[in-house]
Amino acid sequence: MARKKHEEQQKKPSGNENVMGLRAEVTEQPITETLEVNFMPYAMSVIVSRAIPEIDGFKPAHRKLLYTMYKMGLLTGARTKSANIVGSTMKLNPHGDGPIYDTMVRLSKGYGALLAPFVDSKGNFGKVYSRDMAYAASRYTEAKLSQICGELFRDMDKDAVDMVDSYDGSMKEPSLLPTTFPNVLVSANQGIAVGMASNLCGFNLGEVCQAEIAYLKNPDCDLLDLLPAPDFPTGGELIYKRDEMEEIYRTGRGSFRVRAKWSYDKANNIIEIREIPYTTTSEAVIDKVSELVKAGKLKEISDMRDETDLSGLKLAIDLKRGTDPDKLMQKLFRMTPLMDAFSCNFNILIAGMPRVLGVREILEEWTAWRIESVRRRIHFELTRKKERLHLLKGLEKILLDIDKAIAIIRGTELDAEVIPNLIIGFGIDQVQAEFVAEIKLRNINKEYILRQTRDTQALEEEIADLEDILKRKDRIKGIISAELQKVIKQYAEPRRTAILYEDELPEPAPEEDIPDYPVTVFLSRHGYLKKITPQSLRMSSEQKFKEDDGLLMRFEAMNSSELLVFSDRCQVYKTRLSDFEDSRASSLGTFLPSKLQMDEGESVFSVVFPADDRMSLLFVFENGKVARVGIGAYSTKSNRRKLTGAYSDRSPLRAILSFTQERDAVVYSTEGRALLFNTAQLAEKATRDSQGIQVMTLKPKYRVETASFLEDTPIRNHARYRIRSLPAAGALLKPEDTGETQLTLDL
Repeated sequence: MARKKHEEQQKKPSGNENVMGLRAEVTEQPITETLEVNFMPYAMSVIVSRAIPEIDGFKPAHRKLLYTMYKMGLLTGARTKSANIVGSTMKLNPHGDGPIYDTMVRLSKGYGALLAPFVDSKGNFGKVYSRDMAYAASRYTEAKLSQICGELFRDMDKDAVDMVDSYDGSMKEPSLLPTTFPNVLVSANQGIAVGMASNLCGFNLGEVCQAEIAYLKNPDCDLLDLLPAPDFPTGGELIYKRDEMEEIYRTGRGSFRVRAKWSYDKANNIIEIREIPYTTTSEAVIDKVSELVKAGKLKEISDMRDETDLSGLKLAIDLKRGTDPDKLMQKLFRMTPLMDAFSCNFNILIAGMPRVLGVREILEEWTAWRIESVRRRIHFELTRKKERLHLLKGLEKILLDIDKAIAIIRGTELDAEVIPNLIIGFGIDQVQAEFVAEIKLRNINKEYILRQTRDTQALEEEIADLEDILKRKDRIKGIISAELQKVIKQYAEPRRTAILYEDELPEPAPEEDIPDYPVTVFLSRHGYLKKITPQSLRMSSEQKFKEDDGLLMRFEAMNSSELLVFSDRCQVYKTRLSDFEDSRASSLGTFLPSKLQMDEGESVFSVVFPADDRMSLLFVFENGKVARVGIGAYSTKSNRRKLTGAYSDRSPLRAILSFTQERDAVVYSTEGRALLFNTAQLAEKATRDSQGIQVMTLKPKYRVETASFLEDTPIRNHARYRIRSLPAAGALLKPEDTGETQLTLDL
C-alpha cells in the first residue's frame, strides 16, 4: 500500500505543471503594468458606471430602476409588487435583486431619504432616521412611480437623450434621464468610488427652480439670495454661516452644522425631539446619551425613550426636577449627535469625467445639457411636423381630381405599378403616393380630404416657429423657464430644515456646570495622576507611590482646567481634570494610559496645563535641538481627544517646558556641560512637529540629558553658562553649580 501511494504521488503534477503534465511558464509583470491593465479598468468602471452621479442627478442603478418602472407603465398605472419591479430591472442591472431593492428603498417615499421621492411606495420601507428599523422583503411591498417622475420622462420618447445598449445588448436604455428641473441639486446623493467619493446634499425643489430661472436670465446673479442653504427631508435646524456657505457654493467642498429641533413639555417636565440631523439616527443619539448618563456627565436626565410611531420620529427625555431645559440641550448639542456636521463634496460626472463643482458651475453644466436636450426635442418635433406637412401637400394635389386618382388605381393592372402611376399622374413623390394609396376606400371623399388638409396653414406656422426656436437660444431658455415654473407650481413644498443664523444662537454655556475649585495635581514617573483638594492635602500630605515609582511633576490648578498629556510616541491627549475623581494622598491615583486609552506600550512623558493663548512650549531633543511651538497649534475645532504628530520624532525627546513669559532655560549634556539661554532667542514655529534649531553643539559620543528653567536649577554662576548666540557647546559645570554638597566629618 505504501509503495502504491508513493507511485500515485509521483504521478501528480507539481506546482509548476498543468493538468497535462507540462511545465507551466511563470512570467513576471511590473507592478505598474499590473495596475494599468488590471486595476485601472476596475477603478474607472466603479467611478463612471457605479458610484458617482451624473448631471441628471442619478447613478446608473437609479436610472435603470426608474426607466424599467417607466417601461412597465407604472407612471400612470396602479402599484405592483416590488418583487416584479426588481425582477424586471435585472434585465438592465445584473448585480442581483438585493442591491436593486436597496436602491428602490432609498428612492421611496416611505424611507424618506429624498425631498422629492421618485417611488410611490406602500408597505414597510424602513426609515432614514432609524438604524435598526428594517424594511420588509420585496414580496410584501408595492410601488409605482411618483407623479414628479413625469418631469423625468416627459421628453423620453422625443430623442431628447441618447439611448445606449444594455449590458448584454438585448435592450436600449437612456444614458441620462431628461429631467426638466436640476435634480442633481434636489436629490441628496452619496457615493464612494476608488480613490474618490461624492457627497451631495439636497436643496429645496422650489428654491432650486427659482435659482435656475434667475441664472438663465443672469448667470452672475446672487445665488445665496435665491438658494440660501441646503434642505433635508429629516428637517432640523441648519446653523447658517455665510462664509461657510459661500465656500461651498464656490468650490463644492466644505461643511456646515445641522442640529435637532426640540420642544419642552413643562407639565410633564419632558423634552421632545421630533427632528434630528440627516447624518445621524435615533439609535445613535440614544446610545450616546445612555453612555454619558452612565459616565455621570448628564446627571440632569432620569430617562430617555424612543416613542416613534406612525406619526413620525419622537424621542422623549425625562428631566430631573430643577433642570434648565435650555442649558441641557446646549450640553446635548455639544456632546451628542443631536448636532452634527454635513461634509459636502460635489463630485459629479460631466461627459464621463469626474469633476468637483460649485453650485454655480453645476447650474452652468445643467443649463448647457438641458438646452441641448430641449433643442433635440424640438428638432424631433420639427421633423415629425415636416413629415406630416409633406403628406398633407400630397393630399391637396389629390383633392384637385379625386376621380382621376380612383381611375389611376382602377386602371392599373399590377399592384406594384399603383405607386409609380400615382407619382406620374399627380407629380407627387413616393412617400406621398404611399400615403394616398393606403387611404381606405370610404375615406376617398372630398370631405375627408378637406378635413385632413384644413390645418396645413397652421402646421406651416408651427414649423416656422420651431425653426425660429432652434435659431434663438433665448427662446430655448424661455421654454426651460416656463417648464420650471410649472414644476414650482405643481411640486414645490416649503422648506423642512429651518435656517438658524449664528448670531441668533444663545451664548455657549459656560463650564459652570463643572464644579470648580482649587486642586493639587501629582504625576508619578509611571503615569499615575492624583487630583487632591487642599482640605484632603492638609489632612495627609505624604504621597503614596508604587515601590519602583516616584513623583515626576506637581501642579497647582483648578478642577475645570484642561491638560495636555504628551506621550513617548509623539502623541498628545487632551482632557480635563474634571474627568478625574478626587483622590487622597494614600491612593495610587488614576493610570493615565488606561484612562486616555493610549496605544499598547505607550507611556506618559509629560503633562502641560494650557494657561492662555500666549503660552509656548519648548521641546528639547537629545541631539541638541530645541523647538518652540505655540499652544495654539494644539487647538482643534472638534472635540478630538487625541492628536498625532505632537512633536518631532527625528530625535528622542528629553524635556518639555511650558511658559507664558520669556524665561531663562538651562540645557544639560551627558558630558557634564550646561548651557543657559533665554527663550526669546528662539522663534516660534507654526507646526507641531518642527525639528527646531540647534541650541547645544555636542561631541559625537555625548547627548542632551535634560533641561529646566533657571530658577529650578542650583546654578549660581549664571554668566559662566549664558551664551549670546546659538548654537554653543556650553560650559563644564563647576561643583558649586551642581547642587551637590561635600560631606565632612567633624572630629
